[in-house]
Amino acid sequence: MSQQDLPPAGPPGAEPKPRRHRRVAQQLAGTMWTRLSLRVRVAAFITLVVGATVAITSLAVWVTVRVQYYNSFDDTLVSRARALLQTPAADPTQVVRFPEGTFAAAGTRLAIVYPDGTPFFSKGPDDAPPTGQPELEVALGASDFSLRTVRAANGEKFRVVAIPSIRESEPRTAFVLAQTTRDVDRTLRSLATALLVIGGAGVGLAAYAGVYVARQGLRPVSRLTEAAEHVARTGELRPIDVHGGDELARLGSSFNKMLTAVERSRDLQRRLVGDAGHELRTPLTSLRTNLDLLAQAEGRVGLSATDRAELLDDVRAQAEELTGLVGDLVELSRDEVDRFEGRELDMAEIVSTATERARRRAPTVQFDVTIRPWTVYGDARALERAVLNLLDNAGKWSPPGGTVTVRLTDGVITVTDQGPGIAEADLPFVFDRFYRAEESRTMPGSGLGLAIVRQAAERHGGSVTADRAPGGGALLKMRLPHSSSVTHTDL
Repeated sequence: MSQQDLPPAGPPGAEPKPRRHRRVAQQLAGTMWTRLSLRVRVAAFITLVVGATVAITSLAVWVTVRVQYYNSFDDTLVSRARALLQTPAADPTQVVRFPEGTFAAAGTRLAIVYPDGTPFFSKGPDDAPPTGQPELEVALGASDFSLRTVRAANGEKFRVVAIPSIRESEPRTAFVLAQTTRDVDRTLRSLATALLVIGGAGVGLAAYAGVYVARQGLRPVSRLTEAAEHVARTGELRPIDVHGGDELARLGSSFNKMLTAVERSRDLQRRLVGDAGHELRTPLTSLRTNLDLLAQAEGRVGLSATDRAELLDDVRAQAEELTGLVGDLVELSRDEVDRFEGRELDMAEIVSTATERARRRAPTVQFDVTIRPWTVYGDARALERAVLNLLDNAGKWSPPGGTVTVRLTDGVITVTDQGPGIAEADLPFVFDRFYRAEESRTMPGSGLGLAIVRQAAERHGGSVTADRAPGGGALLKMRLPHSSSVTHTDL
């Protein structure tokens, strides 16, 4: 078995070592790169891009200049060779008359190559241009022209041109003219040095500019980082200064809006704790007192059946109040984007049912109801609770003997009471969770009912608004789209 027939080393399916090593190296390089700070990465990227651009540009300039130089050099060399071909310099019998060094002084060497390969030099082999097969082919007539670069024995580089020389009564020869490229190479080296220096300076400036741009450009990001760390460390939601209108400025503005939203959420949570504590404390205290009275009166004479029944009614009412408060909290804790099993509903029937329940809860208030047919698609329980919360709120604020006006027209449920109305400053926050105006803190309730209304409306593709009624009191509206305009997947 030959070496080529041997199976590869390692278990079947194993990754080849070179590929595995390359993958590990790439992972290490990626890890090292990501460990660098964003500022360093931006500066390094700018430096690399500018450096690559400078290198490519410098190389392109050098190559272009080199090609142009050599093209011009070759054109001049060929023109000189053709011009010398018409002079005694191309005649072996005459070229010996030229003084020694005539051509060498200008870095030029010439020779005449015969078809048998014998070269004729003007002043001996030391001044002879490098010749070879290409020049012999010109002498033999196999080629009409030859131009190439050749290094002499001393290492000097020449451009050598060979053109045919045909004279009467003489065999065909190749007239060879060689010109040293010393000056051209010196110029190209000087250009390369200049480009290297200028390119290096450009890369250095690019590195400095990259650091400066990264520092200035990422300063808003640094401020955001410091602000986030400050919030995490102290809990203080202090906004940052935002300047300009670029993407980073918008990011800073969004961060400030987020801080404002978090601060507001924190305030709402504090209000919830305070309101819930206040609302729970009163019924719990009363409930405990009544239970203590019942316990003390058990088996004793002095507590009439009427008093006992009143205490039990109080206990039952307080338990219902606690149940309602807990129910509101549970309702608001439900995810607003939860899907529900909806169906087409007669909104007029829902409003009528909610009104009957509201009348039982507020027997001293009159309800003026006008309903027009309207069909919605949604959750009957959630919508009835929302309408009932609107009516309960109106009944709570209306004075005894007052009237609550209820209208259902084109999907808009309008509830107007005859209470004190809503302060202008409180209108934007009426439907917020846990929000209670200063005037409402002495009234029963947790401040969650209207938030449930908005949640139900928005879950059904609708909206809510609050305003002051023209004749005094509050005017609350809930808009619900018709079932024909809502797809079931939207809810």
